[in-house]
Amino acid sequence: MFTGWSLHNLDAKGRVAVPARFRDVLKAKRDDRVVITTSDRCLVAYPAEEWRAIADKVGRQSQVDPRVLAFRRYFISGSTECTLDKQGRVLIPQPLRELAGLDGQVLLVGMQGNFELWDKDRWYEERTRIQENFGDLSSFMAELGI
Repeated sequence: MFTGWSLHNLDAKGRVAVPARFRDVLKAKRDDRVVITTSDRCLVAYPAEEWRAIADKVGRQSQVDPRVLAFRRYFISGSTECTLDKQGRVLIPQPLRELAGLDGQVLLVGMQGNFELWDKDRWYEERTRIQENFGDLSSFMAELGI
């Protein structure tokens, strides 16, 4: 399971180090590939096996529903399979870096089955927004029985 945060520098070639605890999750799956795709204000990285399950589900949806088409255009078409190098880094394609505003320090944020890649400043803005609305989240968690 991917948990915790880790701050890393994006190098000149667009590579970022994946923390050892995240690499351990991938090793347990016997696969050093992740699929990186677009999200709201960040990028999301899925182990290849998890991504296949998502893509299969999306592939079974309507071929004409405008919402499904929009989701495919945004989420599926933006995906790129990436392999970790021997140093445990992943190369983030330039178009994805631009979309997520990744330019210097990158926070890798564990989200259980996947992890997100955030521009450091955007992440802190997001954390502040969430913190300001945490009361609403607490009642939502209660509804879930957590």
